[in-house]
Amino acid sequence: MISKAVPKKAFFITGTDTNVGKTLVAAGLLVAAKNKGLTTAALKPVAAGCDKTSEGLRNADALLLQSVITQPLLYDQINPYALEAAIAPHIAAQQEKRSLSVDRLSGFCRGVLAQADFTLLEGAGGWRVPLNPRETLADLAKNLQLPVIMVVGIRLGCINHALLTFEAIVRDGVPVAGWVANCVDADMPAMQENIDSLRARLPVPCLGVVPFLAVQSPHIVATYFDDVELQKIIL
Repeated sequence: MISKAVPKKAFFITGTDTNVGKTLVAAGLLVAAKNKGLTTAALKPVAAGCDKTSEGLRNADALLLQSVITQPLLYDQINPYALEAAIAPHIAAQQEKRSLSVDRLSGFCRGVLAQADFTLLEGAGGWRVPLNPRETLADLAKNLQLPVIMVVGIRLGCINHALLTFEAIVRDGVPVAGWVANCVDADMPAMQENIDSLRARLPVPCLGVVPFLAVQSPHIVATYFDDVELQKIIL
């Protein structure tokens, strides 16, 4: 266990595409931070693809994040914009006649960002997902001045997707703290060679390599992070 007298750290989690395991990796990072004695919080400010429940719309990713954090946050604090249709968030918001903006999302997020030692704000899909005709989720990371942790889905095409995403983040003036390789295709040929190629080309640390998991548990994911590299960014 470590001293609680640590600077509060917060990061924006983005992916190289949709369905690359952003939430699972984020939840694993939160568990790893908790295991080091840190208090943790999480945000999924916009979630498209929510189920109707007796308590309102609920998103499985936001619920997973809620289940692993130490801070007692209400669901609406974690996911203020829950959209029913599992489509691009700006289109889902248009269908529900709701308005998404960086200013409003930033206001919701700021109330949570200072509550814990380690906080993750998860985006939706990739770096350039639109919120409205003028803004994207990248603008939220920029507005909140959050460094990025990039989740790379290790599958065919991942090198190109990762390098383009990294270039876009840097071009936007946002620092990249590190990246995580998440092996989403169990049968991918030359998987290790692809990961090695990414290590050689991305000038930021690889925080971990998560193998293809039959049982997708955040507690299992937490065991696959590079402890030395992870401590450098979370402490």
